[in-house]
Amino acid sequence: MRNKILSAFAIFLSLAASAFAQDAVPASAGAAGVPGATPPAARGGARRGGSASTPFVPPAGFVPPTRGQIAGATPFFTVSDATAPTPEATAAAAATILSKPPEKLASAQILRLWPGAAPLQDGDDVIRDIPTMTVFLPPEGKATGASMVIFPGGGYEHISANEGVPNAQWMAFNGITSFVVKYRLGTKYHHPAELDDAQRAIRYVRANAKTWGLDPDRIGVMGFSAGGHLASTAATHFDPGDPQAADPIDRVSCRPDAQILLYPVMDMADDAIAHGGSRQYLLGNNASAEVKELLSNEKQVTAQTPPAFIVHSISDGTVKIANSDLYVAALMEHNIPFEYIREPIGGHGFGLTQDWAYQAIAWLHAHKF
Repeated sequence: MRNKILSAFAIFLSLAASAFAQDAVPASAGAAGVPGATPPAARGGARRGGSASTPFVPPAGFVPPTRGQIAGATPFFTVSDATAPTPEATAAAAATILSKPPEKLASAQILRLWPGAAPLQDGDDVIRDIPTMTVFLPPEGKATGASMVIFPGGGYEHISANEGVPNAQWMAFNGITSFVVKYRLGTKYHHPAELDDAQRAIRYVRANAKTWGLDPDRIGVMGFSAGGHLASTAATHFDPGDPQAADPIDRVSCRPDAQILLYPVMDMADDAIAHGGSRQYLLGNNASAEVKELLSNEKQVTAQTPPAFIVHSISDGTVKIANSDLYVAALMEHNIPFEYIREPIGGHGFGLTQDWAYQAIAWLHAHKF
């Protein structure tokens, strides 16, 4: 019966998502004076109806990173035995990490989320044990004061640089200061370590926002696949901070002000929907039913959940689109503003594409980012 309900619901959303989307902005809408908000004329910002994703067409002045540049960033973003950085790269990464918040941000700074050991930390490997985030600044004079904390995907087994670097640069090009988080992973750490890292990253930016010329009330999260699960977890599991905490970062809220989710993992409880690999790496083999329910984020939406921009291809054969459908249904139930792109725009893991990149910027600007 559940599958029949989901099937009917999916058909309904396919026909009506645009009509129900709250605060929706047409894909061709731009933001005056903000470069990159309007798609190139060759595309016109129209959504594509084919079964493959549309290659990203950059605007004038934006140079997407090359494969070599992305690969060069892997000491900071990738934790995978198959692509493990060399000892030299690891040592170089360790030497550049800042253990205290800088007085001024600079592009490519690597910020250690805790000055000492992180909660549950077991070891001192700079790649696997020490959560960090890397800074991407807007061009000179283009910063809007908004910021984005980005969680690449990788099934909670590795972190995809391809989902971090290009999107951080795209956000920064459009005036949004970005931070790519290297969070701990299920090859060694299980929940709540990943959520600890996500919440700390948001708090870190908020606690230092005024020093850095950022707005503490315009901090978004962006996540892809399993990183989308982590971003949605941050958007549905947050607290106002502890005013009595010794660490000033812990005194501020970890609630994000907006969320952008790309083909997100969402449900952890229903075997018919859950992405098994992400669940196993995040929760291990002995997670209780209660924990699986707690981290099924479509069941944790409240009236305080921030607005959402969600993209999921109906052709995705890796993470079932029901994950996003159920989350959107929960947002609708609680009257949370959202926009949902639900079309045949490729499979899974397409990253930065024409199908959503410009529309996401327009949506962010509509939400004062």
